[in-house]
Amino acid sequence: MGRVEGKVAFVTGAARGQGRSHAVRLAEEGADIIAVDMCQDVASNKYPLATPDDLKETVRLVEQHGRRIVAVEADVRERAQLADALRQGISTLGKVDVVVANAGIMPLGGEPPLQAWTDVVDTNFLGVVNAVHVALPHLPDGASIIAIGSAAAFMTHTRIAEPGVNPGGVGYTYAKKALSAFIHEVAGNVAPRMIRANVVHPTNCNTDMLNSEPMYRAFRKDLENPTREDALKAFPAQQAMPIPYVEPEDISNAVLYLASDESRYVTGLQLRVDAGSYLKFHDFHV
Repeated sequence: MGRVEGKVAFVTGAARGQGRSHAVRLAEEGADIIAVDMCQDVASNKYPLATPDDLKETVRLVEQHGRRIVAVEADVRERAQLADALRQGISTLGKVDVVVANAGIMPLGGEPPLQAWTDVVDTNFLGVVNAVHVALPHLPDGASIIAIGSAAAFMTHTRIAEPGVNPGGVGYTYAKKALSAFIHEVAGNVAPRMIRANVVHPTNCNTDMLNSEPMYRAFRKDLENPTREDALKAFPAQQAMPIPYVEPEDISNAVLYLASDESRYVTGLQLRVDAGSYLKFHDFHV
């Protein structure tokens, strides 16, 4: 019997990257999936986002594990679209037990700059709020809410956050801090119903977001046209452990734990899967 056997998980940003990884890992352990992704680009975001074909591949991979999946193209910035997608999923799968609010973008150097700020805050923060709020009326006692944050939420200064210079990068960090505070408050309010709410914070993760020209430029500002190989030399500076990044599956394993009944008394947690990024940039405080 799988660790989330019989549960239904609502996963945003599920067409590729971490979102696909979360959906497939949960399916491996017995969950059915309601998968949502916008499947179109955002103009201020300088690398391509997922496509309808990517979402179809997520469907194939979930079904490969013998699980059911309802996949819907919907924009997390639009609460009505998310609510409709969730209703479609529940009408087929009968319920929702787990929320994985994962969808996110990184519009580094996006133009116009303040549009990049708006897009990233609306996607990475408001998108989490929308996913949680549309799910709340449907969640049973004992459900699990999981948001995907970032190690950047714990950093005062990062390579990507330059106020007034790079609003897209600053907006990313702000959105991750804001969703962390939001989930903390949600956790306190849903605890009387034994519903738990937690955040998983990855460091650099080996997805299309990290493997993009804007990210290479952010990590190698000393070079005019940095390549992935150039950036790989700088990526380890982010972590205390000498690695350039973690894999999506590393984050999905944390998501699986928080989705399962193994974590039935774990709530309000800011869980860092960061290879010691926090250790590198913060002093210890009791």
